[in-house]
Amino acid sequence: MESAEIRRRWLSFFQERGHTVVPSASLIADDPTLLLVNAGMVPFKPYFLGEAKPPYDRAVSVQKCVRTPDIEEVGRTTRHGTFFQMCGNFSFGDYFKEGAIRLAWELLTTAQADGGYGLDPERLWITVYERDEEAERIWRDVVGVPAERIQRLGMGPNFWSMGVPGPCGPCSEINYDRGPEFGEEGGPAVNDERYVEIWNLVFMQYERGAGTGKEDFEILGDLPAQNIDTGLGLERLAMILQGVHNMYETDTLRVVIDRATELTGVRYGAAPGTDVSLRVIADHLRTSVMLIADGVTPGNEGRGYVLRRIMRRAIRNMRLLGSQDPVVGTLVDTVIDTMGQQYPELVTDRGRVRAVALAEEAAFLKTLRAGTNILDTAVTETKSAGGSVLSGDQAFLLHDTWGFPIDLTLEMAAEQGLSVDEQGFRRLMKEQRERAKADAQAKKTGHADLSAYRQVADAAGATEFTGYHHTEGETTVVGLLVNGVPSPAAHEGDEVEVVLDRTPFYAEGGGQLADTGRVKLASGAVVEVRDVQQPVPGVSVHKGVVQVGEVTVGAAGYCVIDVVRRRAIARAHSATHLTHQALRDALGPTAAQAGSENAPGRFRFDFGSPTAVPGTVLGDVEQQINEVLARELDVTAEVMSMDEARKQGAIAEFGEKYGDRVRVVTIGDFSKELCGGTHVHNTAQLGLVKLLGESSIGSGVRRVEALVGVDAYQFLAREHTVVSQLTDLVKGRPEELPERISGMLTRLRDAEREIERFRAEKVLQAAAGLAQGARDVRGVALATARVPDGTTADDLRKLVLDVRGRIPADRPAVVALFSVVNGRPLTVIATNEAARERGLKAGDLVRTAAKTLGGGGGGKPDIAQGGGQDAAAVEEALAAVERQVGESLVGA
Repeated sequence: MESAEIRRRWLSFFQERGHTVVPSASLIADDPTLLLVNAGMVPFKPYFLGEAKPPYDRAVSVQKCVRTPDIEEVGRTTRHGTFFQMCGNFSFGDYFKEGAIRLAWELLTTAQADGGYGLDPERLWITVYERDEEAERIWRDVVGVPAERIQRLGMGPNFWSMGVPGPCGPCSEINYDRGPEFGEEGGPAVNDERYVEIWNLVFMQYERGAGTGKEDFEILGDLPAQNIDTGLGLERLAMILQGVHNMYETDTLRVVIDRATELTGVRYGAAPGTDVSLRVIADHLRTSVMLIADGVTPGNEGRGYVLRRIMRRAIRNMRLLGSQDPVVGTLVDTVIDTMGQQYPELVTDRGRVRAVALAEEAAFLKTLRAGTNILDTAVTETKSAGGSVLSGDQAFLLHDTWGFPIDLTLEMAAEQGLSVDEQGFRRLMKEQRERAKADAQAKKTGHADLSAYRQVADAAGATEFTGYHHTEGETTVVGLLVNGVPSPAAHEGDEVEVVLDRTPFYAEGGGQLADTGRVKLASGAVVEVRDVQQPVPGVSVHKGVVQVGEVTVGAAGYCVIDVVRRRAIARAHSATHLTHQALRDALGPTAAQAGSENAPGRFRFDFGSPTAVPGTVLGDVEQQINEVLARELDVTAEVMSMDEARKQGAIAEFGEKYGDRVRVVTIGDFSKELCGGTHVHNTAQLGLVKLLGESSIGSGVRRVEALVGVDAYQFLAREHTVVSQLTDLVKGRPEELPERISGMLTRLRDAEREIERFRAEKVLQAAAGLAQGARDVRGVALATARVPDGTTADDLRKLVLDVRGRIPADRPAVVALFSVVNGRPLTVIATNEAARERGLKAGDLVRTAAKTLGGGGGGKPDIAQGGGQDAAAVEEALAAVERQVGESLVGA
């Protein structure tokens, strides 16, 4: 049975039994504690934690998941992988243990001809939590599983919690006996390789307290409502139903391995080492395709780093197998062809996915060349210093600047006999990630405990947003936080977070900045609102300062937003939609949105593109946008089902979380997008859109920045003034400016080169005098001097070499010259071969001089360079060099 059919049967079975089919959420987690969705229940987490009320009692999904903690084990074993699909069925206060157990048994054991998976009941073994007698009884007495095939296990394997205070409960796992060829008998308690777990049923019935680990916490009592969360690994079931030994031999991965063998000529199964590489390639390329399809782009931090790391591991493994040509495009097509049966959007978005992947491959091949040189230098320096460990700082630099995954640095360093300070690297990576995560979370919560917002949500419900149709209106204060702590009242001067029952203030989201304005209470108190965020779903938190009076929970009031600001932001947001569509028209569907920010009078728009957008194309895009404005198209919004929105061709932003009902913003016949933001009513209200330019913000991602309305007009007015001034200066017409200014710059560069040549000749003219003036120090010709200030390092080096060349080769010679540039002293010292034979090395002498100057330096025995901070110490440094030369020759 193919994987696509396993997925179809799963959803169909539970839908027929009253479950709402919930499409897989994006792999981009809508959770500040997660980079990527790593479990099937993640999209349902707010319901289990009580942060939001579920819109259904029963649900079923097949959730895309990515886990990377064991990435180094991928390929080395056949059990580890980064991407998997978790089939789940969920009950929110509806059926419980008996219902979940009956459903699971029915689906697994029903004949394939009747819509089930057709597993042999005699090969199914059950584990239950050691104290869960109820579950054991249901399996034994209701379902009919023999007692000898039911095993009790402890909390570690058979008790579930999220690792934090909240819901928890016992588990029951269904395991499949793969037969004697996989080891000894005795059930899953003895051999989990033979008895492989395929389905885990979690019975959420308790509330846990604080604690660490999987077992060290207190059970506080029963939950008010009992819930079910189950997970069946699609890949594991596919392994069984397809009669193969491991997941890499299933249909969706083996086809990628086979294509990689065609490209490299390496046969799978020929050798353990090459098999590891082939498995890495298959797993990582599939994961990469799924991540790119969900809007992740390669980068040096967060989920972008995860994608970059696994892509580059796959590419390097292809090269280790002997492939020197670009191959990612072919492998990406293979993944899309097989996974597209389950996720049709992969086929639709093939062009964009390929473009991002190909751009990353090209960047990495370039990185391999440049980064390898940097790594070789670091290895040489480490060995020269007598070290055997490459520092964490150097490994982090390779990662952060050159995009080298740490495992690549580890492998390449090991090939040259060095280890890597991996702990130091991990520390730096952790600091970087924590800074990014803290910044993002602080933006939403202001460092307040999320539980405070949940309390308000539980007590008062979600905030009703009235801002689509109103810019002011009556309201009631239902929650109040001062310094992140719930408070019944706040006074003048206090910084507060106010939760209202209804509000016209737009909370920042979807790329649109929040509204600002005022909340005036009936008591006369006034709160100046400076920001609005939604730290938990449905709760708008108005952040600001109490300007006058006292604010209390329960007080009635009146909201008034800054209408001028709102209208300017709305113009920017509508312009963003127009820009998105115009870019797609010009570049194709690969120009999909990758982020945006809509601010008053200006916006930025990020989109996928493997290369820079030519200026002529950007000009055409700008013209098309402004032509649409002149058409005076109406802008409308309509709420509909996600299926209907797709049928109408609405564009969805990658990584954005959408519910079953979505809001679709339509601009005439030009644009149709899913959007929760505020917009103008007609394109004529935008007035003017001016694209300022585009630039790269990451591999395969470009950014356009633009001005809208009055801001665009003011920019063009300033540009016109500048052009007028330039035409006056060059005495020409505006259209002649490029040619005239280019000619002036050419003449200026020629003059600068002539000045540089004259200056260099003047400096070198001093060489003869310096060579003739060399003093004899114990048989060594020593030429030292401070040359005119401003002599650059390059000129100083040329002069030193020229002076050394004028001294007879059979006479030992040391040349040490000093200069001061921009207040900082520098020195270049050279020795000839005869001097080096007497033990005089330029590097040693430079270190002495640089130390005297308050700096450092180094180089080779024949020539070295250094510098410092203290320009007043040049004469002292000259004397130090002469002193060291003399001391080195004593007894020589």
